[in-house]
Amino acid sequence: MGFVGDFYDDVARSVGFLSRIPMPGRHFVGYDGRLSRAVRAFPLAGIVIVLPSAAAASAMNALQVSSLFAAFVVIALQTLLTGALHEDGLGDTADGFGGGRDRDAALEIMKDSRVGTYGAVALILSFGLRVSALASILPLFTPLGAGMAILGAAALSRAAMVWHWSSLPPARNGGVAASAGTPDPAAARFALGFGLLAAMLLFYFAKAPALGLIATIVAFLVAVKGFGRVATRKIGGHTGDTIGATQQLTEIAVLGTLALTV
Repeated sequence: MGFVGDFYDDVARSVGFLSRIPMPGRHFVGYDGRLSRAVRAFPLAGIVIVLPSAAAASAMNALQVSSLFAAFVVIALQTLLTGALHEDGLGDTADGFGGGRDRDAALEIMKDSRVGTYGAVALILSFGLRVSALASILPLFTPLGAGMAILGAAALSRAAMVWHWSSLPPARNGGVAASAGTPDPAAARFALGFGLLAAMLLFYFAKAPALGLIATIVAFLVAVKGFGRVATRKIGGHTGDTIGATQQLTEIAVLGTLALTV
């Protein structure tokens, strides 16, 4: 089929895995469900998933809709399209890390579908920080620039998921992340390179290349390296929940940095 055809299949599989957007069945013929190679398409899949909310942000910016209302709509669309997949990971991770006395207790709590105090607080903060950051930056961008900045954050946050997944060992056997396979090193490098390049181009078109670079560095230090160390100390590696939490933390870091510097 060739690289283009294989990559197109990987994009469709990644979109299907990371969202509720239905994908044509032909992309899954003979597919065993493992994402070892498909992770290379995560950044592009993130752009595809977030495209409707980015378009909505651009349209509302052009129509001079209240920036606070527009920010809520953007985050609401993203949450609906992903089925709150990443928010679920953040909530479970916060409950496990906050309430678990040791590694085994933390992992057991993370398996519980119920939301605890730590998870509820983490979700409130996630939505609040993202909405408030977007509300502050949307009026400062052109309509096109607003959409490009949102897409840049989407590409970076999905690349960060691959980094977290590939750089930490699995914390337990049999989880979603473990059953999906370990990212192929070449696929992980491709995802990171593509995600960084795409984000820098998107921030360039948003007319904020320097701010985009600063946001990328902050996201790497806080959400990727910092959170990776916390996950290693708490549970000894990654789970599907910590991968989802990485996406949320990276998006918060990017949007928050833009809000502080734009």
